[in-house]
Amino acid sequence: MNITNEDNMELMARYDDNHFDLAIVDPPYGINESGQTNKTRGKLAISKDYGNKNWDNKSPDKIYFNELKRVSKNQIVWGANHFISKIPFDSSCWIVWFKDNGKTDFADCELAWSSFKTSVRIFKWKWQGMLQQNMKNKEIRIHPTQKPVKLYEWLLMNYAKEGDKILDTHLGSGSIAIACHNLGFDLTACELDKEYYDAAMKRLNDHKLQQKLF
Repeated sequence: MNITNEDNMELMARYDDNHFDLAIVDPPYGINESGQTNKTRGKLAISKDYGNKNWDNKSPDKIYFNELKRVSKNQIVWGANHFISKIPFDSSCWIVWFKDNGKTDFADCELAWSSFKTSVRIFKWKWQGMLQQNMKNKEIRIHPTQKPVKLYEWLLMNYAKEGDKILDTHLGSGSIAIACHNLGFDLTACELDKEYYDAAMKRLNDHKLQQKLF
């Protein structure tokens, strides 16, 4: 597992064409969801204040998606419904995460574009502020767009094969790193924000330590 604190374009520039078997990425959507917006929207459960960071002003440029497709054989791109013109290819295999949000103004689902040629698939996992699908093993939220580990495990089990090399260009909370560790996948990832990078690495290392203890 190789996880670095750097710009994703610098990371991808070091790799040959099709080096990675699958890229699973969650880039900024460009909808200004970062900062303190998120904490005011939940009605049944209070959302956490993640500070006033402004990384979600803009989605990546076309050059990013061109480079992503150059270094990976297949791609899963979260939030692509906000910037499909930059990818810009149709897909028969959109992936739907149904979050069971209840009475909030958050979206009921999140969508991911994929390069696969299969059918649309749905993953259901409650993710509403303090309320989560698995409350006995509740995940601590460290990032405003954090996704559950179980979502990444489901993606890996359904779209990756044993021995595949996985790429993530926006590590965020590190959920994908925990999923790759749990399932034995080789992950290369980066995170530009030093604060989020440190928090994600601590989360991953704490998870590894907990597994050793049990």
